[in-house]
Order: sequence, then C-alpha cells, then structure tokens
Amino acid sequence: MRPVDLARRHGLSPQTVRNYEDAGIIPPAHRSRTGYRDYTATHAAGLAAYLALVPAFGYSTSRRIMHAATGGRLDEALEYVDDGHALLARDRGTLRTVEAALAHLGAAAPDAAGTRAPYSIGELARHLALNPATLRTWERAGVLTPRRDPRGHRQYLAQDVRDAELAHLLRRGGRPLGAIATVLGELRDAGSLEALASTLEGWRRDLTSRGRAQLYAAGQLSAYLDALDRSVRTG
Repeated sequence: MRPVDLARRHGLSPQTVRNYEDAGIIPPAHRSRTGYRDYTATHAAGLAAYLALVPAFGYSTSRRIMHAATGGRLDEALEYVDDGHALLARDRGTLRTVEAALAHLGAAAPDAAGTRAPYSIGELARHLALNPATLRTWERAGVLTPRRDPRGHRQYLAQDVRDAELAHLLRRGGRPLGAIATVLGELRDAGSLEALASTLEGWRRDLTSRGRAQLYAAGQLSAYLDALDRSVRTG
C-alpha cells in the first residue's frame, strides 16, 4: 500500500501516516527502488491498533505501548496496558466510595472507616501518586481544606483523604479546579447535591466508555502483535 492508501482507511493524511512511521509508532516502511514507501498489512494493523489505543489510554501511554510493541519489547508494552487497566479499576473504586458516602451524607459527617489518618502532605501525595506541589495548588483553589498541627504542618484526616481521591478522579476527567472545589464544598456541607450527582453519573458513563474502548483496543493490539510475529517468521 502507498501512504495515501493506508491513510484513506482511517481518514488521515498521508503525512500523518509518515509521521507515525518516523515516530516509531509503526514499523519502517519498505522502500521501492525509486524510494517510495510501501506499506503492508502489518503497518495497517499497527495503525489500527494505535488509533484504537488513543481513546482507551490517551496519547502519551498509547505511544509508549506502540513504541514498545513495534520495538519488540512485548513485556513493556503489556505493562503499560496493565497500568491503564489498573487506573480504570482504581477510578471505579473511587467512584463507588464517593457514591457510598453520598448515600449517608444526611446522617453524619462522613468518616472513611478503615482509612489511615491523619496523613502528612507527603504521605497523601504518595497515596495518590501525585506531587506535593499539586496538593498545595488544590488547597489554594479551595479543593482541599486540611487542618494544621501546632507546628503548622498540614494534617489530612479521613474526610480530607476522601476529598482528595474524588478531586483526583475529577481532575483526570479534565474538570477545572473551580468546579471541583464547588462539588467538594457541596459534599462537605451536605447542601445541594444535584450537581454532584450529575457529575458522578457523567463519570460513570465516561468510565464505561473507557472500559469498552480498552476492550476494543486490546483486540486491535493483539492483532498487531500477531502481524508482527508473522512478519518475523516470513522474514
């Protein structure tokens, strides 16, 4: 196939296909005697895999997966896929935690039973796999409201940990800090929860969409890996 043939299948420009090749996302093309690129079914499978991975894992992780797969580093590619699945599972767990907290908001101030607290800023940052500077930014925006000990050090109690986990979930979904601060304010004050319920329902739909995208991407990536294996066996 010519670049234009491969590009036309996916509504891309031929230059975009060449860029993906140059970036190592798909293997180097065969060259004709006159220097023109000649793509094969393996390249087509690679392009299909990458385009399926993007909505499932995002651009950065998808590129890492393809670089590793195309470079013959199968274990590395699968580790990136595993990390994406683990992140989705964690997001689902956080969503369930928040929904459970909402069900009991009217009764008492929520205490996450069994949650280790208080956390220092460093401990909470490690728990969320974030930089402490991010938590300070969230505090300035009103997302988090930790108390201070007599020495002035931040202390994150069970409710603060829950709020931080919810903020992390919403932030990954692209929600602005101002909106997250409003949602958490509603959660803390047990006031109007309509906006919070709507946000959580939207996130449930997003997680379902991401899960289905990951299933589809897994099939496309598997097909690409099979094509790479065949190309090696046939020389």
